[in-house]
Amino acid sequence: CPFCRMESMLEEQYVKFITGDAMMEPNIRIETNKKGFCHRHFSQMFEKGQKLPNALILESHLQEIIDNDMPKKLKGKPDKKQLEVIKKRLDSCYVCDRIEWDMHHFCDTIFVEWAKGEEFYKLYNEQPFICFKHYDFIMNVATQKSKLPSKLLPQFYAETAGLAKKYLLSLKEDITYFCSMFDYRNHGKDWGSSKDSIERSIEFLTGEKP
Repeated sequence: CPFCRMESMLEEQYVKFITGDAMMEPNIRIETNKKGFCHRHFSQMFEKGQKLPNALILESHLQEIIDNDMPKKLKGKPDKKQLEVIKKRLDSCYVCDRIEWDMHHFCDTIFVEWAKGEEFYKLYNEQPFICFKHYDFIMNVATQKSKLPSKLLPQFYAETAGLAKKYLLSLKEDITYFCSMFDYRNHGKDWGSSKDSIERSIEFLTGEKP
C-alpha cells in the first residue's frame, strides 16, 4: 500500500528526529512536553534512540504533568477539568500528530497530480493495492470540501475502490484455500500463495504487519 509506505517512512524519520536533532529545538521540546507520545512511539524511541535523549525527554515531560495535570493539594473533590486535561494528554502523541499532518499533505499532492490527468492515473493504478485503513482515510479526505473537484471524484473513487477490492477478493480466495488445506483430502497439495494469507490479511485490514 503506497500510504502504508509513506506512513512508515514518516514514522521512522520522526522517531529518529525526536531522539536526535530535536533535542536542541526549544519549540519542539515545548510541544513534546505538552503532547507526549503514545505507547507505540515511546517504545520505538526507546528501541531506536539513545537512553540519555529518552531520559531528558521524559524528565521535562514528567515535570509538565506534575506542574499542570496533578492537584496541588491532595484533598477535596476531584477536579473534573483537570481530569479532562489528563484524558486529552493520554490521547495525544507528538509523532502521531506530525504523521497525520504530513499524510494529509501527501493526499493534497495526490489530488493535485490527479487533476493533471492520464499519466498519474497510470502510476496510481500500478500500485499493488490500497489497504482497508488507508482506503477509508483517502476517501474521507477526498470527499472533504475543496479537496478534490467534484467532477473528478467519481473516477478517483472508482480507481481507489478498485485497488482495494481487487486485493481484498484475492485475499479472501487465498484465505479460503488456506482453510481447505487443513482438510485431510488435500494433504500434500501445494499451499501456493495462501501460505502467508493470514499475515497479508491482517496487514490489509489494519495497515500493520503482524
